[in-house]
Amino acid sequence: MSAWLPTGPCTPRACVEAPAAVTARAVPRGVLRLTGVVLLLLAGIALSPLGARIPASLIRRWCRWIVRAAGVRVRVTGAAAPTGGLLLVANHISWLDVPLLAAVRPARMLAKTEVRRWPVAGPLAARGGTLFLDRDRLRSLPDTVARIARALREGSAVAAFPEGSTWCGRAQGTFRRAVFQAALDAGVPVQPVRIRYRLTGGTTTTAPAFVGDDTLLASLWRVATARGLVAEVEIRAPIPPGTHSDRRSLARSAQPQETAAPAWTHTVLVA
Repeated sequence: MSAWLPTGPCTPRACVEAPAAVTARAVPRGVLRLTGVVLLLLAGIALSPLGARIPASLIRRWCRWIVRAAGVRVRVTGAAAPTGGLLLVANHISWLDVPLLAAVRPARMLAKTEVRRWPVAGPLAARGGTLFLDRDRLRSLPDTVARIARALREGSAVAAFPEGSTWCGRAQGTFRRAVFQAALDAGVPVQPVRIRYRLTGGTTTTAPAFVGDDTLLASLWRVATARGLVAEVEIRAPIPPGTHSDRRSLARSAQPQETAAPAWTHTVLVA
């Protein structure tokens, strides 16, 4: 495994909360929610050839609709993301993070090559201009950074999850520095975003986490049959270009402050 996309320590058995018994009422609710998600994704694929002609506001609403169709309420705090070239970075917990980050500002996603093979979502990501990374070819990293920088210079927003892997939400990984080099090279701001998942009463939950050897279908069903899930999206102040001289300090500045156990502690406990 390359250093560009490390593997987090979280697993479904050790970290993800066991769902309550699925009741007879939860099954049709889950099926209805998944149907809504698929229909929205298919609509996105159908409209994707229109490209830049689709208003950004409509894309943001469509991304929120996907999350809402899955049965998750969305709470967004903070100022709107600036226009022009922008690197959006966030912690990574779930597949839900992707539409949530796109709801902040439509952007070209940075994703591992495996995403291209996902049903429905894979073709949609490819048509949306996703920058795919081959995590088994570390030598391709400089070229990837150059492609990101080029997109940023052209005025595009690029969204990335610098932890390189999903974590359950009880702790977080360290932001990898390479993607921040692209922002330095292009001279664009960095927009940090913090994503959390809670229940309606405010309790933190790991139910939406998509970690370890979890399957996408199992995670989709767990979210669709859950009740009271809330996604909190905190848009932090953008970091202007020129405020950091190297990618290490820039990555550290963009890293959300840990509110739970440190990453190393969580790794030991899971192991």
